[in-house]
Amino acid sequence: MEEGKSTVRAVDRALDILLCFTSKTDWAMTEIAEHVGLHKSTVHRMLATLEEKGFIERDRATDRYHLGLKVWELSANLSRTDDQATIWLPEMVRLRDQLGETVSIYVRDGAERIRMQAVQSNQPVRRVAPVGVRLPLYAGASSKVLIAFSEPAVRDSILESPSWPASIDRKQYEQQLQEVVTQGYATSFEEREEGAAALSSPIFDRFGKVAAALSVSGPASRLTMETMREYAPVMMEASKRMGTMMK
Repeated sequence: MEEGKSTVRAVDRALDILLCFTSKTDWAMTEIAEHVGLHKSTVHRMLATLEEKGFIERDRATDRYHLGLKVWELSANLSRTDDQATIWLPEMVRLRDQLGETVSIYVRDGAERIRMQAVQSNQPVRRVAPVGVRLPLYAGASSKVLIAFSEPAVRDSILESPSWPASIDRKQYEQQLQEVVTQGYATSFEEREEGAAALSSPIFDRFGKVAAALSVSGPASRLTMETMREYAPVMMEASKRMGTMMK
């Protein structure tokens, strides 16, 4: 039993090390040890094993680590026909061209949201939305959508999470969520980032559950509250079309 626990712990630690590379491309061993909270000798052994298997490579000149070719081999075998973000991409491009702003897709992962796809605006002044970034659920239009249209038990677990800021009044926030459900979309104006605004609507799967949040974001000087209200019907219609594309 103890051997089994030790094996699982080793796998967990190895995965924590690999996940370091979601935030930046290269790390020194000491940086990894500090980031994951493990002793240097433990990290050294883990890195040696990951390097041997091809998941990690070490630059001998700088003594820094980066992802190895084995990771790219695995990603090459992802099923593109089932990749929902890819299926939605043409509709996102169409919406970007129609509204002129950056279009993103967010999904919920616990108490965070992840940008799984984005189409950047062609305007010179725009909001750049990198794919794969994790953001908190307590701010932003897409966050409100992902919480508001979740099942009650899921919504309660998010609002009662230890990571939820105590400074946000739950009753007031729940009133905002009810307004989102009533109108079918959410807006945010400089909530998370100064000078930025966003409009979001839910994408429902064939079972009627919220699968993702479609978002349009840009400078607050262009995406005024009046403009976002005008865009809302277009957004909701696009969300419906994208929902019908889900498998």
